[in-house]
Amino acid sequence: MRRIDRDILAIAVPSIVANITTPLLGLVDMAIVGHMGSPAFMAAIALGGTMFSMIYWVFAFLRMGTSGMTAQAYGAGDRGQRDAWLYRAMAVAMLIGLLLIALQSPISRAMLHFFGGDEVTSALATRYFDVLIYGAPATMGLYVLNGWMIGVQNSRLTMWMSLIINVVNIGSSLLLVYVARLGIEGVAAGTLIAQWTGFAVGCLMLRRYHPHIGRLRQLLDGKSIRRFFSVNVDIFLRTLCLVAVTVWFTRAGARQGDIILAVNALLMQLFILFSYMMDGFAFAGEALVGKLTGARKPRAKRAMIRRLFVIGGVVALLFTAVYAMCGNEILALLSSDATVIATAGDYIGWAIAIPVAGVGAFVWDGVYIGETRSRRMLVAMATAMVIFFATYVILYPLLANHALWLAFILYLATRGLVQTMLYRCR
Repeated sequence: MRRIDRDILAIAVPSIVANITTPLLGLVDMAIVGHMGSPAFMAAIALGGTMFSMIYWVFAFLRMGTSGMTAQAYGAGDRGQRDAWLYRAMAVAMLIGLLLIALQSPISRAMLHFFGGDEVTSALATRYFDVLIYGAPATMGLYVLNGWMIGVQNSRLTMWMSLIINVVNIGSSLLLVYVARLGIEGVAAGTLIAQWTGFAVGCLMLRRYHPHIGRLRQLLDGKSIRRFFSVNVDIFLRTLCLVAVTVWFTRAGARQGDIILAVNALLMQLFILFSYMMDGFAFAGEALVGKLTGARKPRAKRAMIRRLFVIGGVVALLFTAVYAMCGNEILALLSSDATVIATAGDYIGWAIAIPVAGVGAFVWDGVYIGETRSRRMLVAMATAMVIFFATYVILYPLLANHALWLAFILYLATRGLVQTMLYRCR
């Protein structure tokens, strides 16, 4: 195996493992409440989990921005700047986490109003939210730790943090629900304990790098602070565009009835599975392209980008082949509802197109984050969002749910195409 391939896989594989284990937090909570005797508990966990996903998703810039800037400092051999990015990002993360706790009541009321839900489910979801919100600083801090560790080329530590969080979550939730009999608060407290445990373990893992706070003057350097907020504001706005597309996709499916909503959710699992794999290679791009950018090695960086696209292309073709040959069988494993499976067969072609349409977007995202060219990422995402909504509005009266899926495929393809054009025009 070529060294460049080993470098990519050394970061991509642990990242993929961490990505796959991350949803276990929600699955464990759902499995526990599924045996508590009332469907309202499951509905409350689903609602509460969605609320936290939307809140935390918006602040994912803490991971992405930290990753790219840290990787560049690492590549340049600037240890002081490498450590300064950690402490700058961590200070912002703690501030955001504390603000979320302080504003928990208006946030929960606004989100419950947005999502709806009956009185019983909303009350249970509020109880779940009021406990788990105290994990916000830990979650924000974990974003920073994950980004910084990827920046210093060590995704194995992020994998171990993820695994530890899930093990602690399973053990503490089972103990608090079935031994302490704390009900839905026990489920939330178990996840809360896991989040803070993961953050504490991550901080201990940092000791191997001996990060120094350094002088206050360096931490508060005006140029670095402006760069930090410039990059992260762009990524924040990009994430809002992504959330807008995702929320509208779900809403448009729900307006077509329960069957189409279930079909779209089922097919979207194929996209999520592909995204877990490709995110690993995007993380590799963030770390390795960032390092080579900081080291000022343009030829090596171009070779790295080409190799990322070769490996990403192979992965996309493999997923396309698997979905084309076994797509219906995979859907049958995910659902036993004959009507949903039969209806999904009418739309499986769109899921088969996802890997080829989306591979460019994932790889370029990693490259742009590594180079901290966040403004161009925002431009590409905003353009893709406009294409998505325009396609849906124009074609929905003619194609119904097929228009929604066509809009989503064009949205993925546009992100990759625009980023390609912007990269060549720089």
